[in-house]
Amino acid sequence: MDKAAEQKPLGLAFARCFLRSYFVGAGFNTRGLQNIGFSYAMQPGLEAIYDDPAELSKARRRYVKHYNSHPFWAPLLVAIFLSVEVQIRDGRFPVQLLDKLKNTTSYTLSAIGDSVFSGSALIFWALATVNMLLAGHHVQAMLLGLVSFAVLQSFKAFTFWSGINKGLGFLDELKRWDLINWGERLKYANAFLVLLIWFQLWPRPLHGFEWYGGTAVLGVLGWLVATGKIAREIVAVLVVVIGLLTLHML
Repeated sequence: MDKAAEQKPLGLAFARCFLRSYFVGAGFNTRGLQNIGFSYAMQPGLEAIYDDPAELSKARRRYVKHYNSHPFWAPLLVAIFLSVEVQIRDGRFPVQLLDKLKNTTSYTLSAIGDSVFSGSALIFWALATVNMLLAGHHVQAMLLGLVSFAVLQSFKAFTFWSGINKGLGFLDELKRWDLINWGERLKYANAFLVLLIWFQLWPRPLHGFEWYGGTAVLGVLGWLVATGKIAREIVAVLVVVIGLLTLHML
């Protein structure tokens, strides 16, 4: 069989894997977490890679074990492990190292995903949307949501393509993206957006003493939470209580 004939079914199977990666979290369970959805996403690719039923059965068992990571990384992780499986089939990767590689890669990307995507980017989108809605810019808020959704899908498609074509080598390229520091920068932007929402909701007339005093108090509370001197839950309750008392007084 020539290379072109072999690559066509692999390409179609890998495309099915990409689509299935959107459902990795659908089979979440308390024992293996996302393992059912992940093995479901890997299935078409494994069937295309292995002709021998015995080898296919072994490959399937490798992906029904414990697995958990951020859902935005699911296409990349599926692609990387499909690339690794091709190397295992060809004898270029020791299968004994797969579990260690799978756990290290998935958990490292999970931490990055929780910080950058869930802890920064998604919050930035939510706060920016609230700002626009409060300012009466409803069309712009909808456009921001649509553009953000399109960027996310492009990100998933690009990382899947990179994982298939570059394999583990793409992880080195990913390091150069410096995502952790970009997430920290977004957190500063989020802090500004919170202040802007507060400014938009502040009762008029706006008195400088109340505004700057309140900002200073929030800054101190933020410092106390960041340094572990007070639990964030306590701060949240204080904010709610003070807010309700203020509304009652008004």
